[in-house]
Amino acid sequence: MGRGVKVAVIGGVFAVMVGGAGYGAYNVVSALDGGGGSGSSGSSEAKSGPPDKDEVAETTEKFFTAWEKGDATTAASYTNNASVAGALLTAYGEDAHIGGVEITPGTAAGTSVPFTVKAKVSYEGTTKPLSYKSELTVVRGETSGRALVDWKPSVVHPGLKDGDTLVTEESATPQIQAVGRNGTVLTKEKYPSLGPVLATLRERYGSKAGGTPGIELAVRHAAADAPDTPLLTLTEGEPGKLRTTLSASVQAAAEKAVKRYGESSVVAVQPSTGEVLAVANNRADGFNAAFQGRVAPGSTMKIITAAMLIDNGVTSMNGPAPCPDTATWQSQTFKNLTGMQPNESATLANTFMRSCNTGFIKLVDEKPLTDSSLTEEAQERFGLGQDNWQTGIVSFDGSVPASGGPDRAANAIGQGQVQMNPLNMASVTATAITGEFRQPYLVPFDLDDREPATAKGLPQGTASQLKQMMRLTATQGTAVNAMSGLGGDVGAKTGSAEVDGQSVSNSWFTGFRNDVAAAAMVQEGGHGGDAAGPIVADVLRVGG
Repeated sequence: MGRGVKVAVIGGVFAVMVGGAGYGAYNVVSALDGGGGSGSSGSSEAKSGPPDKDEVAETTEKFFTAWEKGDATTAASYTNNASVAGALLTAYGEDAHIGGVEITPGTAAGTSVPFTVKAKVSYEGTTKPLSYKSELTVVRGETSGRALVDWKPSVVHPGLKDGDTLVTEESATPQIQAVGRNGTVLTKEKYPSLGPVLATLRERYGSKAGGTPGIELAVRHAAADAPDTPLLTLTEGEPGKLRTTLSASVQAAAEKAVKRYGESSVVAVQPSTGEVLAVANNRADGFNAAFQGRVAPGSTMKIITAAMLIDNGVTSMNGPAPCPDTATWQSQTFKNLTGMQPNESATLANTFMRSCNTGFIKLVDEKPLTDSSLTEEAQERFGLGQDNWQTGIVSFDGSVPASGGPDRAANAIGQGQVQMNPLNMASVTATAITGEFRQPYLVPFDLDDREPATAKGLPQGTASQLKQMMRLTATQGTAVNAMSGLGGDVGAKTGSAEVDGQSVSNSWFTGFRNDVAAAAMVQEGGHGGDAAGPIVADVLRVGG
């Protein structure tokens, strides 16, 4: 979409004020108090309590009638935020070029009324039908006592959020035909969670892919860096072909896998190249948490911590890493998962595959380790935390800050101040099993001359030990149930991360099968092997 000037809120207020003497006085007040001026109620005593059935019916009828007529000022006067409602309803007709509106209310459920909108979008001689469903709620004005539509942008269209508007015009960037690594066309209809990814790819690369723009009705979002969301194409442009690294078969498996749990995300990468094979999210908010999430990764972080211990000569895979019941670090006591048996003679491999917290914490104060050792390992070996990944879309490349006090120990087990997402942890696994850091990417670097991030990777001896410990975890440790039945060369690491305000921990899991690495996170999913584990296993089953 071309970036036109948004309808300003002050413009909505002006329109409401001059729209007619019958509504002007009321709306000046309602724009300020959110509930209608006291003088507009028509009685000396304002009503209270929820609107009754008749009030709901009368208010919605008047609101819908004015909306159908294209009278934004009058329609806005029946809401509890006339200025903002007026601006958006004005844009509905003027900027979005939507007319011929017919609204059919459904059966009210208390004060909530579902409805269907049928309309036409007309622009430069082309007209297309538009149909969608929405819902409104009628509330009591706080000061006026009037029954009013509780204003939300989603009343006008379910795709609208605060600050958004609707526009119809020639797109600033042509449509793209995104294709996977084997030439399969990738669409949001077939791969729903790719919707935000494809929109961003179009915004960034539409002008580079060789297409021509068309005419669209779209949601223009409040955030300046958020690409428009197309709703209806009036005139087809010529889409440009954009090659991506995605695998259609792995993406399909990822889409299906995240449907197991709400608020879940997964990423798969090819360790030998860094190519992203799949990215999928199942979230109510539509956020690409797989690439942009910033949350504690729990015990999946122990891959990096184990690498730090080995690289600094503290211990080795077969060296000592005792696992007591508790471990105290600078006055803070850490425990293991309930039911874990202590093992004072445990090796690092045993402590790793059982995911013993205390075993790692007992070693973080060993010389030559310092408060910054874990940070250095993450940055220099795994390419994390330097804000320089160039994946092709917006992404967060992890954060492992140098920490003193209790957070130094907490960071080592993926709590404290450490932040990651599935993209980061899939990359960590890829680096761990190959010894090479290859920055993950979604579109070729030469498309826009991006420079990939670099890191020196791991000594082969360290990588060999990490890979073997992950193999043991998948075949004998905490990941055995999730990875059961997967053939080939497999390995994994489980994790659960406690988050303030949540009664259940976030579930994390990362694993590999042959030349595919994947990582998943499920908010409030519990133990890593319970929720995130099956998601990763489903992806590896197809991809590996």
